[in-house]
Amino acid sequence: MSATTTAPGPHGGAPARLGRAVADSWTMTRRELARWARQPVQVLVGLAFPVMLLLMFTYLVGGGRGVDGDPTAFLVPGMLTLAMAFGLESTMLALTQDLGKGVIDRFRSMPMASGAVLVGRSAADMLQSAAALAVMTGVGYAVGWRWHHGPAAALAALGLLLLLRFAMLWVGIQLALAAGRPELVTGVQILVWPVGFLSNVFATPASMPGWLGAVVEWNPLSATATAVRDLFGAPGGATGSWAAEHAHLLAVLWPLAIIAVFFPLAVSRFARLSR
Repeated sequence: MSATTTAPGPHGGAPARLGRAVADSWTMTRRELARWARQPVQVLVGLAFPVMLLLMFTYLVGGGRGVDGDPTAFLVPGMLTLAMAFGLESTMLALTQDLGKGVIDRFRSMPMASGAVLVGRSAADMLQSAAALAVMTGVGYAVGWRWHHGPAAALAALGLLLLLRFAMLWVGIQLALAAGRPELVTGVQILVWPVGFLSNVFATPASMPGWLGAVVEWNPLSATATAVRDLFGAPGGATGSWAAEHAHLLAVLWPLAIIAVFFPLAVSRFARLSR
């Protein structure tokens, strides 16, 4: 009786597949970063928009209603949170444009890791989001905002903000794949505005009608904004209701729940393209 040996697969074992997936994802990330060099105006607009909102609500519209003390200390962490929900249209447009031009189909016909396109697009978006946070933090300092709980707490706050962005990003990717066409992205993006403004970014829930305040407190953006304010040592931190008192926990659980829903939906829809 002769021994039977199993030949390794054509693509190697799991470590080789993982290495190829990382390499393919980095290639797609560099492709997206190359767009920044070709379209610098779009990148600058993406960075300038949240700064414009911050300055507008600080000096023109006003913010921090219902807060004792400096409203800027309340408003800046809220605007950092809002910036993580806005600006998804750049990722959504890039995906729908690639779909419309057949670029995604060409990538899928190549011997590359499945999902590398989505990973590359999300990685580029997260880099831009980190840059936006850095710019907004600098502008916040320029208008007099400070944090008071040390660098570790500040890094934890920035981590919560980026976690929220990562969750919102997969919502945007799923909606872009569902929309399929660039002209539908604007209509989908409008849906982000009610989510952003029905939060405690600009005012405390206590300053709102009871039913509205209850809705606002359970908004995922409110959980992140409250936790970030608490970590920065700003007014309007974890005080009052159960949702506010457990904002740190909810600021982690809400994004993880959103990712758990929309990440597999996006990956599944992407896998079904052109079938």
